[in-house]
Amino acid sequence: MTVTAVGFLAFSFSKILKIVKLLKKPYALTNVGERLGMVLKVAGGQTKIMRFPIIGFLHALVFWGFLLITVGSAEMILDGISGTMFDSDFANDRVLSFLGIVYDFIIGGGDVFALIILVGVLIFLARRLFMNVKRFSGEELRHKDHKDAAISLTFILLLMITLLGMNAAYVAHANATAHEIEGVFPISLMLAGFITNISHENLHFIELTCWWAHVLLIFAFANYLPYSKHFHVFMSLPNVYLSRTEPLTKMNVMENVRKEVELMLNPNAPMPDDSGEPIRFGMKDVEDGSWKFYLDSLTCTQCGRCTSVCPANQTGKKLSPRKIVLDYRRRMEEKSGGLLKEGKTFSDGKSLIGNYTTAEELWACTTCNACAQECPVNIDQPSMILEMRRHLYLEESAAPSAVNAANTNIENNGAPWKYSAADRFNWAKNLKFADGTPVKVPLISEFTENNRPEYLFWVGSACSFDDRSMEISRNFTKILQFAGVSYACLGTEETDTGDLAKRSGNEFLFQMQAFANIEVLNSYGITKIVTCDPHDYNTLKNEYADLGGNYEVIHHSELISKLISEDKLKQTAAKFAGKTVTYHDPCYLGRGNSVYDAPRKSLSNYVSISEMQRNKSRALCCGAGGTQMFKEAEKGNMEVYEMRTDDALKTNANIIATACPYCMTMMRDGVKMKNREADIKVLDIAEIVAQSYGL
Repeated sequence: MTVTAVGFLAFSFSKILKIVKLLKKPYALTNVGERLGMVLKVAGGQTKIMRFPIIGFLHALVFWGFLLITVGSAEMILDGISGTMFDSDFANDRVLSFLGIVYDFIIGGGDVFALIILVGVLIFLARRLFMNVKRFSGEELRHKDHKDAAISLTFILLLMITLLGMNAAYVAHANATAHEIEGVFPISLMLAGFITNISHENLHFIELTCWWAHVLLIFAFANYLPYSKHFHVFMSLPNVYLSRTEPLTKMNVMENVRKEVELMLNPNAPMPDDSGEPIRFGMKDVEDGSWKFYLDSLTCTQCGRCTSVCPANQTGKKLSPRKIVLDYRRRMEEKSGGLLKEGKTFSDGKSLIGNYTTAEELWACTTCNACAQECPVNIDQPSMILEMRRHLYLEESAAPSAVNAANTNIENNGAPWKYSAADRFNWAKNLKFADGTPVKVPLISEFTENNRPEYLFWVGSACSFDDRSMEISRNFTKILQFAGVSYACLGTEETDTGDLAKRSGNEFLFQMQAFANIEVLNSYGITKIVTCDPHDYNTLKNEYADLGGNYEVIHHSELISKLISEDKLKQTAAKFAGKTVTYHDPCYLGRGNSVYDAPRKSLSNYVSISEMQRNKSRALCCGAGGTQMFKEAEKGNMEVYEMRTDDALKTNANIIATACPYCMTMMRDGVKMKNREADIKVLDIAEIVAQSYGL
């Protein structure tokens, strides 16, 4: 029986491994220690599940119990193979009984957890069958999926019933009154009290029947799992180990594009190898993806936590991160036979984009990464979306017209808008303190090689050209001057980081911008950069390093917090006395790079903060990221910024504080839509701090 079950299971896994070998390698599997720590934290500690404490704790108990019971179940199989199960002295001859007190803990813990899991599964079934939990439904879920969930939970339920039945019959059969047996089977000892009137022969028969039923259920369940949504029972631990260790908002570099760009910039660069099959840019179909995408699709539990926090989905748009993952798995199920038989050249006339996932879904994503943050098994939905965007942009030229226009402006003018590159430093003209004292913004070109400033202030496109965002750069500059910080700007030598180009799928333009900026930064020996734009912060800090630009990058809220700690910015008479501020966490600063405390510390020194219900890692996106700032939103029942503004207004705060020029634009639009401009101000952290000092 064991050989048959293991043989079928090995066949299922061998098919998966063959598919994995066909797919691209996503990244180097370095940082073993960090990965093991992530497994212990996310999988072992169930930290993401615990973000919903009540049902999360129950699920965690089921998970922990399963781990313990698995050891006991493995022993049962070994007992069956060795024959000890059928010996008269079975209680003393079990395979692992030599472990002594550890063995008692395994068996006793399994006995207790069997009841906990049984109760937990009944609750899970009741929630699915009788409670209208919104995330358990969706257009992407078929009747088969709901049936699959019920089957899997029923398997688990029967496994626990047979385990408790076996233990209870054994205790009653052994006439267990000894203290050691009471300790080993605390639950079954109570259950045995209900069957003491049954004969020893019948109790032994019940014990053996439950033993066989439990073992056969293990074999059946194990072979059902690879074709079930509950495959995460096998896949969750390895998938967490194999997941990205980098910040959520970092996008990978397309090496095939890099070789082309390097050749364009340097004719002496080595020619790319054109041998073999031509490489398709981005992901049109499943074979264009990485094996991590495939493992993600197999690991997905269909729990819907990703979709429930997606700002696009919450505002009525078609995008569902869960559907993106399920689309990949279902397409692979459809195409895998042909791929394994004919290789990656196999075509059935269909593709992932078009036949499963639509362009409308892909362009609705704000790349806020709330879905990836929430996934209990570290599935990376945004990377799937962005790979498909790359295909749409680079292979099919199918980006929205407004996104194309913004990228054309970056290519021609070094910014997403139709402004001359020569005007990039205009924001610094005629800059003065409130008392009329001129503020001269230093340029890095004015410094000698032996007298470089400590920080380069990277202004960014928004804070250089957008009228309202210029106030952020102006106020932050005043703070730098006031606190005596050594800094300088690039002026007109600065150009767009390419963040928009990268998120839209235009990797060529991103790398052209990145290499140009890196050349300038390295020529001045820049090591420290401060910026007010979280998108540039993320790009400069996380993505330029892959192209040779290694810098210490901090956000302006982090520098302000540091200056406060160093007593270079002291608390003054409260400019905002009696006012309450609510702070909106930018996705690329908070979820993307875990900067939560610095903005709050910077604000709390001057104002009283009232938190929104959704804050920090749970904060709702403003709706600007992932190219949304530069195009019309997809059809829905409301705008993302409108929903986020509602969150802010519920706090009854007088001021909405932001730490991102794009967030400021969206929140101001939301306040206008709500007709609250007269009583609600939207200010950047730098503006609040500068105004507090009367700068």
